[in-house]
This record gives sequence, structure tokens and C-alpha cells, in this order.
Amino acid sequence: MKANLTASQKAAQGIRLSFDDAMELYRLNDLLSLAEWARVAKERKTGKKVYYNVNRHINLTNICTANCPLCAFSCKAGDPQGFILSKEEIRTMLIATAKKTPGLTEVHMVSALHPDEPFSYYVDIVKTVKDVLPKVHLKAFTPVEIVHFAQIADLSIKQVLIILKEAGLDSLPGGGAEILDDAVRKIICPNKATTAQWIETIKTAHHLGILTNATMMYGHIETIEQRISHLFTLRDIQDETNGFQAYVSFPFHPANTELSHLKRVSSWEDLKMIALSRLILDNIDHIKAFWMMLTQPIAQLALAFGVDDLDGTVEEEKIIHAAGATTKAGITKLEIIKMVEETGYVPIERDTFYHLVK
Repeated sequence: MKANLTASQKAAQGIRLSFDDAMELYRLNDLLSLAEWARVAKERKTGKKVYYNVNRHINLTNICTANCPLCAFSCKAGDPQGFILSKEEIRTMLIATAKKTPGLTEVHMVSALHPDEPFSYYVDIVKTVKDVLPKVHLKAFTPVEIVHFAQIADLSIKQVLIILKEAGLDSLPGGGAEILDDAVRKIICPNKATTAQWIETIKTAHHLGILTNATMMYGHIETIEQRISHLFTLRDIQDETNGFQAYVSFPFHPANTELSHLKRVSSWEDLKMIALSRLILDNIDHIKAFWMMLTQPIAQLALAFGVDDLDGTVEEEKIIHAAGATTKAGITKLEIIKMVEETGYVPIERDTFYHLVK
């Protein structure tokens, strides 16, 4: 009987969608029905709960060898805007954050592909974070960075992950996926990890017990088919490893990039992709709306489109703001709680593994 159901009927009943089903739902463009089906799917997973955490973002450096047309954050060595944080600067920053934010549970740290710093620099940074904040979860380094570390250290991806885990790394943020299609990557990020390398890193991390997020950067040169295919690649990985904790979609911000002639996609498109991702990724428990990229009002509205996580307080962020984001650098716990309560959902402070923080 299931084979005779329409895509809409499958979405309404919570039946696993095929690629063709997902494309049909996208073209249907019935935003309110998508919202209803995604909201039901979310509530099957996590009821009326909406999660957030108290976290601190750190960008180690903006000096990068990749020179991606997609990126407004990075610069070449010697650029006066370039920076790289030392262990001492990280230590000072974390001590200040700990004093100001006693409820901090996570440090989220990503970097660039620095041309000169050795792998040992990153290992030492991990050890520094754990020395200052031994009980705080360290989520650090995208698969793109892990591939870079393997190349500069002449190690395998598995060896790099084992060394970082032993130094104190707890999980990976899962960024750098952009669109998992090499035809797209050759244009938007030609000098960083391939689709196969990103997938290998994620699967290796999962097999080592290192959980990750799953991500997508959409709204640039990709086709809708490539977006949907990306989501099905993530679903297939999760079927195999069950190592994704949450999925996060990032709308591309074109300002100050080499793709600045493109227009930022609409809020309609953001909400449609969020709802579709909730319906397609039936094996990933949590869907995040990253308020910093979506804006707080759209992130709040996304709670009616299948989202059950608003990420965290952040405190400081540079990559997205370099590309023209006008959102605040951080928000308070009370602001997040209010965003959730206004929608009728229940705000739940979590740690990185979605355990309740009392």
C-alpha cells in the first residue's frame, strides 16, 4: 500500500520519503502543510521540548590556504587583517568567559587552514582548553580542518582524530560540508576537502565514538536536486553510523565574498528547507535553527517548522558576520528562553549530548 501513497501522504503519516518524494514536496511549495508535517515529525521525536545550550564560539585564525570563493572570513598570510590566537590568548579568553558565564557547558572552536602552523599547535590548543575548563565539552574542528591536519602532519584521518580525542576533543561540529557534490565544490571551495574526504572523516569520527553534527550550506550555485541529494547522503551516513546528533542548515550569506553578485535566499526558502530537512532526516533526532544566520525572528518561527534546537548563547562569532550577517554576536539565556516560551514550547537547557542541565 505504501508504494501507492503520494509524497504528501507519506509526509503526513511519517513514512520514510524517497528522493522523488522530497523533490515533489519541494515543488509543491505548500509551506503551511510542510510546517504542519514537520512539526508533527519534531514532536514525535522530542515532544514540546526545544533545546539550547550555554556555549562560547572561538575562531582560532582567519589565515587560510583555501581561498574559497564562498568565504568572506579568510585572508592570506601577510594580510593586515589576519590573526592567529596563541595558547596564552585562548587561556585568557576562556578564564574571562568562565567568570562571566558560570553556566558554560560547551566551547565551539573552528579555524581556517593555516599555511604554517603545525598539527601540534592544534593539539596544544585542545589541551589548553581542557586545562582551563576540564569539565566543559570541547566541540572543535570541521572535517575540512581534520583533512588539513592529516595532510600537514602526514597522518591518516583516523590517526589525527585519535590524537585529538586523547588530547581532550569531545565532538566535531560537522561544518565544511557546504554541498556534498564535487561539481559544486570545485567552484565554491576548490582547495579544501572533497565530498569523499568529508564523508570519510565523519564516518571515521563516528566509528571512534566521536559524535558530530551534520550541516549544509545552501543558496549559492547549487541546484535543488543537489540540495536534496546532500540531505539523502546525510541520511545514508546516519543509517550506517548513527553518529549525527543534530542537523544544521546554513543559508549562504554572499556579502564580501567572490559570489557577492548572488542574492541571499528568502525566509520562505529558509523555512521550506528546514521543514524538508526534518521530514527527510527521519533518523536524526534534532534539527537546529542557527539564529545567528537566520536572524532571531526567523529562528523563532522555525520552531513551527520542525526545529527543536536554537543552538546557544555563542558570545562571539566572526565567520558569518564577515559575510554580512547583521545579527548580534551573542544572546543571553533569558533571550533564548523567551523566544521559546512565546511559541508555546518548553525551553530545555542541555549539554552537548542533549542531557538536561539542571
